[in-house]
Amino acid sequence: MVLSKPSFEQGPIRPPNEANSLLLRLTRNCPWNRCLFCPVYKTKDFSRRSMEEVKADVHHIAEDKEKIKEISRQEGYGGEINRAVVARVHAGFPELLPVAFWQYHGGETVFLQDGDSLQLPADQVAEILVLLKEKFPEISRITTYARSRTILRRSVEELKTLQQAGLDRIHVGMESGSDQVLAFMKKGVTGAQHLEAGQRVKEAGLSLSEYVLLGLGGQGMWRDHAQETAKVLNGIDPHFIRFRTLAIHSNTPLAEEVRKGNFKPLHDDEVIREQALLIDNIEGITSYIYSDHILNLLEEINGRLPEEKPRLKNTLDSYLNLPNRKRELFRLGRRAGYFRTLADMDNPSLKTAVESIYQEVKSGGYSIDDYIKQLLRRFI
Repeated sequence: MVLSKPSFEQGPIRPPNEANSLLLRLTRNCPWNRCLFCPVYKTKDFSRRSMEEVKADVHHIAEDKEKIKEISRQEGYGGEINRAVVARVHAGFPELLPVAFWQYHGGETVFLQDGDSLQLPADQVAEILVLLKEKFPEISRITTYARSRTILRRSVEELKTLQQAGLDRIHVGMESGSDQVLAFMKKGVTGAQHLEAGQRVKEAGLSLSEYVLLGLGGQGMWRDHAQETAKVLNGIDPHFIRFRTLAIHSNTPLAEEVRKGNFKPLHDDEVIREQALLIDNIEGITSYIYSDHILNLLEEINGRLPEEKPRLKNTLDSYLNLPNRKRELFRLGRRAGYFRTLADMDNPSLKTAVESIYQEVKSGGYSIDDYIKQLLRRFI
């Protein structure tokens, strides 16, 4: 079998829960690209891919799928895509690896890239969705990112057309519901626009994930950030609220604002205080809260509202009520990869390992905060 490298283009980002999904690029980069905190596309221009390009990619993916099945048969696995087949692809046919990995994980989910796929006309997106379903009838979920302002340029009827064509979920980077924070961060949208866009997505019958960026208010706006974000979420009642924690990349405009003294980042403890206030102000909705990102300090803040709100609040309060040394130990253990939940501090072997690092840092004359900042650079 002679293989040629397919013209199969992928972008740089996707939600964490789409790690095993096929990534199909509809647009390149971000049409706004001015947010102070975002490092991803700052040196790149936005463009829409042509229908011919995207359709060609879909056909190439289908061809790659068949080539991988043939490799499986040649290896004696009868078309099954298992670890051995993926290893064979990795060693000999690396151009097939994205599709092999997707197939290994079931081949049922697709994420449309880049940061705002709905920039394409709705009828074109619908046509691509139909083609995906035709080529891969086993697909059970197709999702995409979209900006609130882009959603507001789509009627409910257009969004319903996308839902009927196969789109299941839209991920929206709300970041904040505070107009003060959104304006400072140059997000290009207001809390009211976030609210209307979210309501429009839900009216169309689509699943909605709203992303909230903890710490985005900094020292000066944290309270407004928490309270106004909760207010917008209360008005939307999204299916999912996904927490992220602000990380300031050195090559972003926000890093320059920090250097100028115009933005003062929150300490970990203050981020948890902000998160506690936000959750305390969420009322009357049935969203599922996820804390599914490595930068979040308390990974265990996951649960269905309203029934699990008391547990979530209790967990946040439990952390804040710890003595200072125990909070330092937990932060160190979390950032060093030993702790995932507060209960992990009761594990003797994990606690001993973290205590050893703690004493080593202290005896070396370093502050725990500075050491943790060094550990966090691995994830930024």
